[in-house]
Amino acid sequence: MASKSSSFHLLDERIQRFIWAEGWEELRDAQEKAIPLIVKGEQDVIISAATAAGKTEAAFFPALTHLLATDGDGLIVYVSPLKALINDQFGRLERLCAQLEIPVWPWHGDVSASVKTRFLAKRRGVLLITPESLEALLCNRGSSVGAVFERVTFFVVDELHAFIGSERGKQLQSLMHRIERALDRKVPRIGLSATLGDMRLAGQFLRPDAEPAQVNSAAAGSELKVLVKGYEEPLAVKSERDDEGESEPVTPGQVAAHLFKVLRGANNLVFPNSRRQVEQFTHLLNKMCERERVPNEFWPHHGSLSKEIRAETEAALKQKELPATALCTNTLELGIDIGAVKSVAQIGPPPSVASLRQRLGRSGRRKGEPAILRGYCIEDALGPRASLRDKLRLDTVQTAAMISLLVDKWFEPPRVQGVHLSTLVQQLLSAIAQRGGVMAGEAYGLLCGPGAPFTGLSKQEFVDLLRHLGHKELLTQDSSGALLHGRVGEKFVNHYSFYAAFASEEEFRVVAGGKTLGTLPVDQMLLPGQRILFAGRTWHVDEVDEQQKAIYVTRAPGGAPPMFSGGVGRTHTRVRQRMRELLEGTSSPPFLDAGAQRFLTQARTAYSHLRLASEFALDQGKELMLMTWLGDAANEAVACLLISRGFVAFPSGPGVEVVKGERSTQGILDALADIAAADMPLLDILLADVKNLAREKWDWALPDALLRKAYASLYLDLDEGLAWVRQVTGGRQS
Repeated sequence: MASKSSSFHLLDERIQRFIWAEGWEELRDAQEKAIPLIVKGEQDVIISAATAAGKTEAAFFPALTHLLATDGDGLIVYVSPLKALINDQFGRLERLCAQLEIPVWPWHGDVSASVKTRFLAKRRGVLLITPESLEALLCNRGSSVGAVFERVTFFVVDELHAFIGSERGKQLQSLMHRIERALDRKVPRIGLSATLGDMRLAGQFLRPDAEPAQVNSAAAGSELKVLVKGYEEPLAVKSERDDEGESEPVTPGQVAAHLFKVLRGANNLVFPNSRRQVEQFTHLLNKMCERERVPNEFWPHHGSLSKEIRAETEAALKQKELPATALCTNTLELGIDIGAVKSVAQIGPPPSVASLRQRLGRSGRRKGEPAILRGYCIEDALGPRASLRDKLRLDTVQTAAMISLLVDKWFEPPRVQGVHLSTLVQQLLSAIAQRGGVMAGEAYGLLCGPGAPFTGLSKQEFVDLLRHLGHKELLTQDSSGALLHGRVGEKFVNHYSFYAAFASEEEFRVVAGGKTLGTLPVDQMLLPGQRILFAGRTWHVDEVDEQQKAIYVTRAPGGAPPMFSGGVGRTHTRVRQRMRELLEGTSSPPFLDAGAQRFLTQARTAYSHLRLASEFALDQGKELMLMTWLGDAANEAVACLLISRGFVAFPSGPGVEVVKGERSTQGILDALADIAAADMPLLDILLADVKNLAREKWDWALPDALLRKAYASLYLDLDEGLAWVRQVTGGRQS
């Protein structure tokens, strides 16, 4: 190996011997490139490589070599988004580190206090930890934080993409920054990821004021086999009398029957788009196993299940004797070691192209085996009252667009622009806990100064925040001016739930006539007057209760059904543009079966009939549909611009729906022309009438102006939205 490799000789001899003993014939591409960059311990590095391309070793072989060269007394802090991933990595690293006489310490909620006590006594080796446990360490160890981390030589952040653009990611940025401030030196950071749409943006996340070295592994991926099947739900013919009777859809059973036929006998992952669907398909497949009198091979896995049930599913996938298929949400998207799977199935469009790539990385890991993706698209049969969503077969077109972008090796760039001021509230309370009180100027410098995670917040905005937190009794000030926890703040900080920067995923209850119809994930704004599609019916939103997380609805009379039906992810403009390209094209993706191909043909016919290549405003009677073909962030911006002028408007699939009320179509188009001619309104005006802005855990504690700023940074693309309005009014409307 040494003669072929330019990096092998840089590693410590004991690590070289370990590699020989493991029977490796060569280092992977990512390892060859990363070793010389990391081994000196002088710079930040991002390693982007396919799942199972050896990223962990690419980071740890050189980092451990560096540790051994400095008497082996240093500390590597490895941060993971999942406890299960820490348990996996502990098994992998312990075998290697035992030979190097370097201790490995797992640290999360399920690890015993005695292990943690032993680490705190030695403070060397490899610490495997979650952001929440790191937060608890900083809060509870207070003045000794510098001593605990004095020998830290690297931060290694695994599954970097899972942190970017989230509250946890902001928290992790802040925790690493606070440790560096306690040490008064920079600690090299290594980020690992399989899915990074833009390395430069990912680098900005890893350290906001610097640019890391990049390793983008060009290792050839395995062959990809894709098949997308289309299933049509027949029109349910109901009498008026039977209107309230629910008829069971038939297509889930047909999809389950196909899954049963093609997946049995091998390990697979199936991704439906909600926890409810995970339960539904697991139930259908378990029943089929019973009926056929064969052992059950189908197991559920999602965040609402108990730890024991999830562990049972993971164990079924790991053991080699019996085949197992997991039906899961994104809980099995990240790198938990469940071994190689033969194929991945996706029911409905995936949340994003990046997510689809991550899921597919589980398949085709064995040499010579292809990665296999099966897509399942369910569309309603077209009747006289078919919705625009049905006519345009949007789920099928979006699935096809996302797969074609995946094949083109495009996926969404990381969303690093969110200011996450919710997490600033938590980090301020945490810094007070760590230091036993902090002066306002010192807190601003620590959290909002140059190179800090919340840079960009002005001193005046910070003062406004402190004043507001004082009113909420989260903070108080003593006679010396030091910030301390207020009465309410103390209760929060002393509860174990404080360490998580994010709230557990809550869905809104949909309530009609005092009866809860079910729950709905909501990842965009909601307004009274809006219509939503739920349980196959159209509902009018009467009230949005943010405190109780409830949407009060009444049945909406006839009219075109809306496109909004909750969401599984926020769609990027590039995906919607690819959908439009597919609808305007003539050739068909080769991976569509006859059913899915028929859906695409029907969609193209409808697109042509509605003249959507040239028209952007579709009159639907009580509503006007503006077909923007933009992503959700730009559509939400267009809706906000209309709301600020007194309209009820909301993002709806590939466009924006506007309730006409007393206005005419021309009146709405005139309003768009006025918007195009004016400057962008201030956020206070733009978001004055928008509900459910509080999405993150501590948003309730922000003053209104900062809540709007935080929301806009995460959910609105104002530039793209306004550019579209100007383009359509300037180019097509007088």
